[in-house]
Amino acid sequence: MQLNTQEIMDIIPNRYPIMMVDKVIELIPGKKVVAIKNVTYNEPFFPGHFPGEPVMPGVLILEALAQTGSIPLLKMPEFEGKKGYLGGIDKVRFRQKVVPGDVLRLEMDIIKQKKNIGIGQASAWVGDKKVCEALMTFIIGV
Repeated sequence: MQLNTQEIMDIIPNRYPIMMVDKVIELIPGKKVVAIKNVTYNEPFFPGHFPGEPVMPGVLILEALAQTGSIPLLKMPEFEGKKGYLGGIDKVRFRQKVVPGDVLRLEMDIIKQKKNIGIGQASAWVGDKKVCEALMTFIIGV
């Protein structure tokens, strides 16, 4: 299953300038998602984050992973129409900087799900290099 930007916005409430997922290229509800974020120089954070040598803030990479990770849970029939909230982030590692022109491949494998709580193993990639990884907990609410 794939999703375009409009279909993503039908699932998660985020909008510009904090919408961090451009498209979903693989989705297995309740199990896995792979999404894309095109990192462009006109992102609103670049003028102030290391002017002259722009670097995507790590917290925004985590936000992109969180938005991505909520999608497979919110596509489960029992959670349709609900919102996903980030409940926790553990074991975060940043491995390489992300700069304008990079294409982030955002991956989340849901490794545990009980009632309205899901835990996922997240990773962000640029090409074949892992730039970030984390263990994330999601809470599905109303």
